[in-house]
Amino acid sequence: MQQVVPRIYCIPATQAPVVAVFRRGPSNWSHIGRWDLATHRYEPGAWLGGRIFPRRSDLSPDGQYLCYFAHKPSATWEHGEAYVALSKLPWLKALHAFGTCGTWTRGYYFTEADGSDDRPMEKLPIPYGLRSIPAIQFANERRRGWVEAENSPARDPGDAWDQHRNARMRKPQPCGTRVLCVDSVGWAGGEFGVDQAVDGLNVRYSLELNGDRELLEDVQWADWSQEGHLLVGTRSGRLQIRACTHDSAKTLFEVDLSNLEPNPTPAPIWAQSW
Repeated sequence: MQQVVPRIYCIPATQAPVVAVFRRGPSNWSHIGRWDLATHRYEPGAWLGGRIFPRRSDLSPDGQYLCYFAHKPSATWEHGEAYVALSKLPWLKALHAFGTCGTWTRGYYFTEADGSDDRPMEKLPIPYGLRSIPAIQFANERRRGWVEAENSPARDPGDAWDQHRNARMRKPQPCGTRVLCVDSVGWAGGEFGVDQAVDGLNVRYSLELNGDRELLEDVQWADWSQEGHLLVGTRSGRLQIRACTHDSAKTLFEVDLSNLEPNPTPAPIWAQSW
């Protein structure tokens, strides 16, 4: 049988050198990892026999807590099979959870203000509140310094879920001269989409320098580190840190996630309570 490479999507913390790594594969399994950019270390965490929607999940600014939206058909708890939960990265032990009306929901993100905007919720024992993720393409990226390009197609006011356009986003390199670009190239549809689409959204990354673009054909996710290094998840299932200079891109770190097999284990004691 031909090996299917995993789908990878990452969410960097905004105030810490930590990245939440979402890996899907086989198709009915999801895996969470913690990528420490300071120590160049990847820490594998929980496996879920179900689907996590990474574009509708979030990582707390300090990199400690995960807010994830999941669908687990075999779930038997009171929150049902589609739910939002909070856990300690890289584990999925639910320290707080609530059910949703199904997979047609937006998910939640962390704020540094108390409370939630659309549901009654007790105060969390952490310095963050929750807000609904807006129904807009690249919502996670927008909260992390990406901006919509001037030539990005305008959104149709009647497009409630922002699905019927190919949005284009840009993010300048910190302490550098390049611009990282990502374009949506259509909704793949289906259970997880095709061509390594994450949550059904096909994307294409490129680097821009002095008006010239270099297509990153081997990349399925990318962002900048605070130092201006390029963080990538490759289409072959690897995480990499690349030092982008004017004339080359040197790989500073690499870990291969393509051969991981589902291995669900209980969360360690430290991840089972606030």
